[in-house]
Amino acid sequence: MYVVTNREVEASAGGLDQFGKKANHNGPNELRLAEVTAQGKGWRVEFLDDRLSTTEARALIKEFRLPLEPDAPHYASLKAACDITRRARKDNRHVLFFVHGFNNDMHDVISRAQYFEKRYDTEVLVFSWPADGGGLSGTLSYRSDKRDARASAGALERALTKLHDYLALITEARRRELYQQAAKKHPDAAEARDALYAKLLEKDCPFTVNALYHSMGNYLLKQLLKSTLSEGNGLTFDNVVLCQADTNNLDHGLWVDQIKFRNRLYITINENDYALRASRAKAGSEQLARLGHYLRNLGSHSAYYVNLTDAPWVKNSHSPFAEPAEKNDRLFTFFKEAFSGVAAEKDLRYFPEGNWFAPR
Repeated sequence: MYVVTNREVEASAGGLDQFGKKANHNGPNELRLAEVTAQGKGWRVEFLDDRLSTTEARALIKEFRLPLEPDAPHYASLKAACDITRRARKDNRHVLFFVHGFNNDMHDVISRAQYFEKRYDTEVLVFSWPADGGGLSGTLSYRSDKRDARASAGALERALTKLHDYLALITEARRRELYQQAAKKHPDAAEARDALYAKLLEKDCPFTVNALYHSMGNYLLKQLLKSTLSEGNGLTFDNVVLCQADTNNLDHGLWVDQIKFRNRLYITINENDYALRASRAKAGSEQLARLGHYLRNLGSHSAYYVNLTDAPWVKNSHSPFAEPAEKNDRLFTFFKEAFSGVAAEKDLRYFPEGNWFAPR
């Protein structure tokens, strides 16, 4: 899997310890790209050089028929985008952009990403920010991570912009090629040409691109949307899942309704979520009710609220897509479909009095 991060890089360390606990020393907006693969009981980490060689760039441009100048400078993000697209097409897997939450070291992050790949059969692209509590604990750790999240909004915006631009580039290049195939076969029959073009598109692009923001990862997204950074909020994702959001419920529609998506935007809620109860208590009386554990004021015009409070096996879980979904088939189906870009609420029951859906 690929990991894009604004963490500092510890070149003298090995494995996942190469991902530091602080922001990049060149500034929190500085991004590095790494490829992480399982190796025995551990992980092999390769940080990619910023610039691609001319030979590698030429090969990618030729393979994906991209309208790029081969001899111009090209970067590692192009390689990652092409690799992810190639694997998604080959394995018929959907792509999941994953932003983790508070107090997650890289072992937590990569283990969770691998879980998504295996359990939900997805191709995962991770965005990791320095959410290790700054070496602190308790309330100080929580506040340290909130500062890091605010500082990382620019890095997330840059990562999302790159993802959007390269996805559009690769997709448009392939669409032009397929249209030319259809037009060549039916040069004088527009209706037959368009029907064949649609069929070729469906067969060639079996995957969707979706996003999962977990816990305080939602606070990071909120900071991006509250700022003047706008390029990162492109129409990139089919579905967006705001899971157990560690952000204020108050006025959440002001930023949630800015999120762009093609199909669905889901917000999951568990009133018994132990982590969100704790996060509210850590900051004292000034910490407002968290979006991920509060069933009032659910007034977003674009979000589908999914109340998991009483779903079997959820209990006080902060990660309902994990162990609870292993024991609850309907919950697994919801997340599986949400991560696949389709309408995941169709098997849920709607409660109009609260404006939420819940598993039957």
